[in-house]
Amino acid sequence: MTDDTLLASQLRALKLPGFAKDFGAVADKAEAQGWTMRQFLQHLAENELQDRKTKRIARNLQASNLPREKTLATLEVERLTAPMRRQLPTLCQGGFAERAENVLIFGLPGRGKTHVAIAIGLELIQAGMTVLFIEVFKLVQRLLVAKRDLKLERELQKLDAFDVLIIDDIGYIQQDREEMEVLFTLLAERYERKSVMITSNLVFSQWDRIFKDPLTTQGAIDRVVHHAVILELVGTSYRAEVAGARTEPDAE
Repeated sequence: MTDDTLLASQLRALKLPGFAKDFGAVADKAEAQGWTMRQFLQHLAENELQDRKTKRIARNLQASNLPREKTLATLEVERLTAPMRRQLPTLCQGGFAERAENVLIFGLPGRGKTHVAIAIGLELIQAGMTVLFIEVFKLVQRLLVAKRDLKLERELQKLDAFDVLIIDDIGYIQQDREEMEVLFTLLAERYERKSVMITSNLVFSQWDRIFKDPLTTQGAIDRVVHHAVILELVGTSYRAEVAGARTEPDAE
């Protein structure tokens, strides 16, 4: 075994894969440019940290369930209101998540609520945070199965590992009592501890369709609104515009 091979093996054993991968090339560069030992080690350390960051982001992105195509770059920002355009960069920095605040995005179907939420989520992952995107009906079914199997607390702990939970289309559930209860339990568990980002086509006055019981409805609203940023998308439906453009006859 050569000295380089032995050193690479030792560095991997010390859980320094970036060092192991780069030290040969960096050593050659250091010798050629006359670096000090401190400069050599600092360069290797920076490479190791960057390598770990890249891998961590890749893992978090894989676990997030976020559609990769709905980015800030593909978001039609001109369709957003001026206040939302001003708030978007700040939200993407993730300060709200560090403060365990919520983001609530309202608007009629087709206005781009989901795209905005996903775009923010993708930026948060690049900033080093953990995010899970999930449609409300899938979330509720996941919680119901856990409750049936007497594992609800364990499931809530798994979800607690995410800095931000993006719950999409909260208005679209069957509104049965068990569904309402597990959803309320989740919101109560994350209150003032972890952030939720919620998209909904139902304004607060219509949330009784989700939670039915007036007291539970008010309790849910109180928890998500306290320490929350509220965004509203207006205008016409993007999907309707696209569908209309496809069906228009060709001009003569």
